[in-house]
Amino acid sequence: MHTGTTPGRLPAVVWVLAAGTFLMGTTEFVVAGLLPELAADLDVSVSQAGLLITAFALGMIVGSPTMALATLRLPQRRTLVLALAVFSLGHVVAALSGSLVIVLAARVVTALATGAFWSVGFVVATAAAGPRDSTRAIGVMMGGLTLANVIGVPLGSLAGQLTGWRGPFWALAVLSALAAAVIGRFIPAREQHAQVSVRAEIRALRQGRLWLALAAAMLIMGGVLAAYTYLTPLLTGRAGIPAGVVPLALIAFGAGALGGTAAAGRLGDRRPLTTTITAAAATAVVLFLMIPLSTSPVAAVVLVFLMALTGFSVNPVVTALAVRYAGDAPTLTSALSTSAFNTGIAAGTAIAGSALDSLGVTGPSLVGAVIAALTLLPLTVLAARSRATKPAALDHEKHEKHKKEEVAVPC
Repeated sequence: MHTGTTPGRLPAVVWVLAAGTFLMGTTEFVVAGLLPELAADLDVSVSQAGLLITAFALGMIVGSPTMALATLRLPQRRTLVLALAVFSLGHVVAALSGSLVIVLAARVVTALATGAFWSVGFVVATAAAGPRDSTRAIGVMMGGLTLANVIGVPLGSLAGQLTGWRGPFWALAVLSALAAAVIGRFIPAREQHAQVSVRAEIRALRQGRLWLALAAAMLIMGGVLAAYTYLTPLLTGRAGIPAGVVPLALIAFGAGALGGTAAAGRLGDRRPLTTTITAAAATAVVLFLMIPLSTSPVAAVVLVFLMALTGFSVNPVVTALAVRYAGDAPTLTSALSTSAFNTGIAAGTAIAGSALDSLGVTGPSLVGAVIAALTLLPLTVLAARSRATKPAALDHEKHEKHKKEEVAVPC
C-alpha cells in the first residue's frame, strides 16, 4: 500500500474510510431524533422504539472484538467492502419492515458490520498514512464519527420529519453501497495480511489499568447517551421546543461533541487523568442541572451543548490510555474500547427507557447524571495508581544511574 504521501497530506483512502465512519456514526445515533416517528409508525411506545439504539449498541459490543479477531488474517479490501454491503442491506431490510422485532434484528446485523469495518479500517488507515502520520489518520477517522453528530444526525432527523423515518434509512443504504464501491477502488488489489498472534493479543489484556480505563469509557458514554437518546421528548414536552426545531438542538450536541473531542486532544496528552476527572465531574453536574432548568428552551439547548462538550472530552483520552496500557494488543484493545462505549450505551439507554416510563421526561437525565458520576470511581483509582507508580519509577531511575556511576569509578 502506498504510504509515500506529500508531507501534510493524507492518502485519499483515509478520507474515504472517514466517510464510512461518518455513515456508521449517523446510523447509530440518528434514531434519537426519529423516536416519535418510529414509535408511531411501528405502533410501539417511545421507550420501546429507544431499544433500537440499545440493539445497535449490543451488536457493537459483540461485533467489535469478535470481528477484530476474526478478520486479523482476512484480506482487508474484501472485509471492508463486505462490511459496507451488509451495512447497506441491513438498512434496506429495516426500511422495508413494519415490525419492531425485524428492525431490531436488522440493527444488530448492521452493528456487527460496523464492528468489522472499524476493526479493519483503523489498520488500513494507519498503514496507508505511514508511521509519521498514523495518529493523524486515526484522528481523521474519529473525526468522521464526531462529524456524524454535528451534521449526519441533525440532517437525518430533519429528513425523517419530512419523509418519515424510512427516508434516512434508505439514504444510508444507498450511500453505504456507494462507499463500498469507492473503497473497492481506492484499496489496492494486493491484499495485506496481518502477521499477528491471536493468543498474544489476548494475553496482553492482563493489565488492570486497561480495564479501569475501559470502565471509565463505558460509564461516561452510558451517562451521556442515556440522556441524549430521549432528548426529543424532553425538549418538546418540557422545554416547549417545536418538533421542527429539535434538529437544531441536535446540532448543538454535535458541536459540543466536536469541541470536546478537540479539547481532549490538546489537554489529554499533558494531563490525561486531570482532564478526564474534571470533564466527568462536569458532565454529571450538567446532567443534574438539566432536571430543574430544562423548562427554559434556551437553558435546555445550552445544557445539551455542555453535556456533549464535557462528556466527549473523556472519550479520546481514556481510549488513548487503554491502548497505552494494553502494550502489545492495540488492535483488540481498540475494538474493546468500542465495546466498552457501546456497553455503556446499551445499559444507559435501557435504564433511561425505564426511567422515562416511570419518572417522566426528566428520568433519563437523572439516570445519565448518576452514571456519569460513577465514572469518577475508575478514574480516581487510576489517578491513585499513577501517583503510586511515579515514585517507584523515579527510584528505579536513580538506582540505575547510581549503578552506572559506580561502574564508571576506577578501582
